[in-house]
Amino acid sequence: MARRAKRPLKNEINVVPYIDVMLVLLIIFMITAPMINPGQIELPEIGKSSAAPSAPLEVIIKADNSLALRDRAQTDLEKFVTHQQLIDAIKHKQKQNAKQPVVIAADKNVRYEEVINVMDILQRHQVQRVGLLAQPR
Repeated sequence: MARRAKRPLKNEINVVPYIDVMLVLLIIFMITAPMINPGQIELPEIGKSSAAPSAPLEVIIKADNSLALRDRAQTDLEKFVTHQQLIDAIKHKQKQNAKQPVVIAADKNVRYEEVINVMDILQRHQVQRVGLLAQPR
């Protein structure tokens, strides 16, 4: 009996069939991609949100703990006020615009307690939008 010669074992993967399948898929996608109708995007409609936000009222606390009020919508001039005049002015502005923002700008030498007192007065009189103004470095 004649003995058959044994073939050496290969431990490699033949990737030629995979490349052929990949090229066929690539051609199919290249042909069908231009035929696909792109979906339509429905954008939201604009309403009141497109209106420009109102300029905030600035409550300025000076280094000597005196208060001033600046209405950027009307003028850039500061008007010195007392606590009661401050509340009256803000309530008057809130009758015109219920969501009138108010920012507190305090001198860096003012005690933190005075800023908190002004914030407390504003919150007790239902001022909803109160913020702190800081100078960027």
